[in-house]
Amino acid sequence: MRIALDPQMLRTTPLLELPDLVARMGYEWIELSPREDFVPFFKHPRVDTATVRAFKTRLADAGVGVTSLLPVMRWSGPGEVERQAAVRYWRRAIEICVELGVDTMNSEFNGRPEAPELAEAMFWRSMEELLPVFEREGLTLALEPHPDDFIELGHPAVDMVRGIDSPCVSFLYCLPHTFHQGDDAPGIIAHAGDLLTHVHVADSMDHTASDGLRYITNPPGNPVRVHQHAEIGRGDVDFDEAFAALAGIGFDGVLTTCVFGWDDEARESGTRMLAAIRELVSKHFPDGTLP
Repeated sequence: MRIALDPQMLRTTPLLELPDLVARMGYEWIELSPREDFVPFFKHPRVDTATVRAFKTRLADAGVGVTSLLPVMRWSGPGEVERQAAVRYWRRAIEICVELGVDTMNSEFNGRPEAPELAEAMFWRSMEELLPVFEREGLTLALEPHPDDFIELGHPAVDMVRGIDSPCVSFLYCLPHTFHQGDDAPGIIAHAGDLLTHVHVADSMDHTASDGLRYITNPPGNPVRVHQHAEIGRGDVDFDEAFAALAGIGFDGVLTTCVFGWDDEARESGTRMLAAIRELVSKHFPDGTLP
């Protein structure tokens, strides 16, 4: 099992300085989420090959590895122009992943929840183009349902991954999305079983609590999705329940710290989260080993 840091709160740190900073925080692994100077949200990658190679050298010097790259592209639409562009951007992101020597890419289903059949059709069209590339390059693609995607619930997302029926495609469970996935972490984790290779770790408030009045939007009925990526203990996620379920399936994948929204505490937060995750693993995986 590996613990990684999503350095989103360190996004203003120059890319080539990131490995040393992450190492000083105690991490041996990074999950590279979207960065404007690397692979931005919904856009073509901005990094060139020379910088990728320099970054790879800095990682090696710092003793830090990359568990995965996380591109987020509109490969499920809403339109065909967006979908075709997303596939082009994905191809370049795959090249970057291979150049870095990384074997996994994480992503979201994307697409619009109000038009799920159209989004699914576009998703499958994109997969028909990209899955052979993943398989040829020996990359794993870990997919997660996300609030406001065409698949938001955990059980249907596991079924979709299973339906892709490729050894290259696995499932990612995001703990701060627990209350948008159906509030059933143990059930979803058990349903995923061996398909579950990656977990995003952060806390979130239950937006359905107090008869749905914990968060009030006006006018009532707005189709918004509210959640946080907070430190463990600042929300309502039952981490003991979730980690017991992970132990129950023999999980041996990646746990990524993904706290957002507290940039002024980025380093301290990352250090606290590393300690908290290690404590949870020690409690629920008594025979587990961690760096």
